[in-house]
Amino acid sequence: MFPRRSLLGGLGNNVFALLGSSHQITGSNFMSQQVRTFIQMGTVLKVVDNSGAKKVMCIQALKGKKGARLGDTIVASVKEAMPNGKVKKGKVVYGVVVRAAMQKGRCDGSEVKFDDNAVVLVDKQGQPIGTRVFGPVPHELRKKKHVKILTLAEHIA
Repeated sequence: MFPRRSLLGGLGNNVFALLGSSHQITGSNFMSQQVRTFIQMGTVLKVVDNSGAKKVMCIQALKGKKGARLGDTIVASVKEAMPNGKVKKGKVVYGVVVRAAMQKGRCDGSEVKFDDNAVVLVDKQGQPIGTRVFGPVPHELRKKKHVKILTLAEHIA
């Protein structure tokens, strides 16, 4: 039999030893079963507008005890930014979650979830800082009163 390789580094062999021989799974299968949770403090999100920021880290979700979902507003710190953008690295900003890896049920029984966590930066009044929004944006934002983001989006999912 082939030796088991792990993507977990030193923990890999211990994980397989704990599972036992009756529950053997491969390292790649184990890593692909990613846990999808709320956007909470410390979550790094991709910025999908042209405000100048590339990545932000969530400081606080403004609604809900567990964290933020699609359409919720968060307070975030800019971790990566373009040199000539409107937003600089280290600035504390507000953002609206437009894509979340956690699934959300729709009224018709279907569910929507995305591959990444993404945010559009807004000011205190809720108006977007950038003038363009890249990638798909769910139509659930209409219920949360973020119509301006929907008008800037290139694709509504």
